[in-house]
Amino acid sequence: MAKDQITGAAMVIKALQDQGVEVVFGYPGGAVLPIYDEIFKQNKLRHVLVRQEGGAVHAAEGYARSTGKVGCVLVTSGPGATNAVTGLLDAMLDSIPLVCLCGQVPTHLIGNDAFQEADTTGITRPCTKHNYLVKSIEDLPRIMHEAFYVASSGRPGPVVIDLPKDVQMALGDYTAPTKVTHKSYKPQVKGDVAAIKEAVKMLAKAKKPIIYAGGGVINSGPGASKLLTNFTQMTGFPITLTLMGLGAYPAADKQYLGMLGMHGTYEANMTMHDCDVMLCVGARFDDRITGRLDAFSPNSKKIHIDIDPSSINKSVRVDLPVIGDVAHVLEDLIKVWKSTQAKVDEKALKSWWKQINEWRAKDCLAYQKDDKIIKPQLAVQRLYELTKHRKDVYITTEVGQHQMWAAQHFRFESPNHWMTSGGLGTMGYGLPSAMGVQVAHPDALVVDIAGEASILMNIQELGTIAQYKLPVKVFILNNHYMGMVRQWQELLHGSRYSESYMEGLPDFVKLAESFGLKGLRATHPGELDSAIQEMLDADCGVILDVAVAPEENCFPMIPSGAAHNEMIFGADVKTEGAIAEDGMVLV
Repeated sequence: MAKDQITGAAMVIKALQDQGVEVVFGYPGGAVLPIYDEIFKQNKLRHVLVRQEGGAVHAAEGYARSTGKVGCVLVTSGPGATNAVTGLLDAMLDSIPLVCLCGQVPTHLIGNDAFQEADTTGITRPCTKHNYLVKSIEDLPRIMHEAFYVASSGRPGPVVIDLPKDVQMALGDYTAPTKVTHKSYKPQVKGDVAAIKEAVKMLAKAKKPIIYAGGGVINSGPGASKLLTNFTQMTGFPITLTLMGLGAYPAADKQYLGMLGMHGTYEANMTMHDCDVMLCVGARFDDRITGRLDAFSPNSKKIHIDIDPSSINKSVRVDLPVIGDVAHVLEDLIKVWKSTQAKVDEKALKSWWKQINEWRAKDCLAYQKDDKIIKPQLAVQRLYELTKHRKDVYITTEVGQHQMWAAQHFRFESPNHWMTSGGLGTMGYGLPSAMGVQVAHPDALVVDIAGEASILMNIQELGTIAQYKLPVKVFILNNHYMGMVRQWQELLHGSRYSESYMEGLPDFVKLAESFGLKGLRATHPGELDSAIQEMLDADCGVILDVAVAPEENCFPMIPSGAAHNEMIFGADVKTEGAIAEDGMVLV
């Protein structure tokens, strides 16, 4: 035996360090104890002990999304791996780069129903970008480094490495590769120049253009957001963002129309519906964006920039695909626009903006104020106003009405500051995600905008927040309902509120205090600002329980199966639509 040989467990730690990993989120168990023993022996790699493996994956997602780095997870075999599945699929759908290390029973016991055995590679195959079962110590160094390449290149996503215990304990040679590639996975980064030139011609001829951008812009790095902003302002075109794309373009800019889709703004959705040329940048025509497909932007030519070829023509047929990394394609798009001296139709664009501003004047996010009860929209607005002057503010959310109100009323000026579960819509995402963000940015303000139902999905992670003294702020909009479920039951199921009323809720103030955190409550509009300020001033973890109007609905809304021009609104919106019996405005 060569004396420089090391164990597989030591190789895992060495590879993580060589990849620049600073923190791993995990939970120990028998099948990963050799790795945990190696963690104990070193001081470079930090481990954060979560309270459940699902929380580890969401924390790694928050870490990854707020830093642009690969998030790292370590879980044991069997239930450790299966508890991680929801987070893995969440990361898959939202294109978040993760490497998840799973323990596995020794290779000679695989397939024998051994204690805490699970077919981890089989279970995770549909919900990861790629997965590995390491059968030989000789393969381990290559797989460790290859996993980071796969997770972070092309369209990012989660990668699982299943590590049998005997491989972790075996001895072998470790060498860090100088350049990591994959023999069959080589994503196209540069866009086709001819296609980019054609895109410039189409955009220059547009009378009613729109730029529709998504999370791919953020995944491409901060340079992509700057290039998107430059191109948008250079052309004078209107721009809208998806839920996952918030922050990719500054919300304060006059060309920004707000979020698009089911709970997007009237002006964004109507502009999408009536446009004649659409530039889709790093988005995938999700069903929450398109509404009814046969009525989606029916008179437009569509240009689609995306690094993932499988996203092209998946749900919406486009006229011009440009496959490549968003930043590279936008850079070339700007170069071609300038070199060809392309000009927009100023007269047509002026007329288009006149129409857009008429839609804007509807004030679609308006809601009825109340001096006796806190409206959830007001709570989010006050949180924004009291934090907007701060340099570094990160917002995570759970999933439901509060998530949509946060997207509508909290304004993001830069990328990587908004963490939410988009594609999978995972309740319980926000609290562990906020932990990961806070670990990555210890001096920043991190707020989880939550609902009282969703927060309970991973409430045990308050223990992690307490153990590591993470000053995470939890801002609960408490309406005693599964709010979005109740809203759909009201609108689509005759107000039959089947199992959506939340009884048996904890006293969130006492719950916070039981973990050694600070607990606050606001029940009246007059208490809101002072309670928020007290939350912000605290140097520890805080839960602020905000009692909000229990039956407030999240508007505007495109009903399921409807088109962009078939939105419904609250009764306070300035519109000429018909008033329904329940006070909603139909347009």
